Amino acid sequence: MRAQRPSLAAAGNPVLALLFLWVLSWGHVTAEIDIANMTALQKHVSFFDRNKDGIITPSETIEGVVAIGCDFAFARDLAASVHAGLGPKTSPKDAPLPHLSIYINNIYRGMHRSDTGALDAKGRFVPAKFEEIFSKHAKNRPDALTSLEVKEMILANRDPDDPQSWAAPIQEWGLIYGLASDKNGYFHKDSVRGIYDGSVFVKLEEERASSQSTVCRSLSFRSTV
Repeated sequence: MRAQRPSLAAAGNPVLALLFLWVLSWGHVTAEIDIANMTALQKHVSFFDRNKDGIITPSETIEGVVAIGCDFAFARDLAASVHAGLGPKTSPKDAPLPHLSIYINNIYRGMHRSDTGALDAKGRFVPAKFEEIFSKHAKNRPDALTSLEVKEMILANRDPDDPQSWAAPIQEWGLIYGLASDKNGYFHKDSVRGIYDGSVFVKLEEERASSQSTVCRSLSFRSTV
């Protein structure tokens, strides 16, 4: 059984809500990006660059999160949290204040520890590390992960010297598992691979467009993490 939509730290935070409303009224410059040579991480986030100008605004993140099957309130809170963290890290020095838009060229600056290693320090895909996800953690089926196996993987990858990096994998993997696992709770290998190049988001958007349903659910880690 899949769990209900998680609550985020941004939910109910008046400061982030005000920042969110403020930033929507700001303009921004465009940023060139080499589409033909994008890293896997750049492809991953470019789904949310709805106008393909190389910059992701909070409103675009909201639109993208709703497009993959989440409700507006969840998308708004997620956007506030994500942009507060990644905007300042990826914005160039000459970018317009308040530096809450995400610049795709610099997205590698927002990478965190406690991850699988399937992306290198520049955001490039590492096939051997991706295969390790399944060779180490897929115990029920060689080509899919259960919710328990996803949780075990997250715990195994935790960096004991960087507890601040522990929360991000829970949010990221939990959300996509809730959206992309099948009715039996299996998160298939092709869907997991699609996380790294963003293709899973395109698939989810197409599925939601055909069903017109909102199905944003996620793992609950309260009992194990």
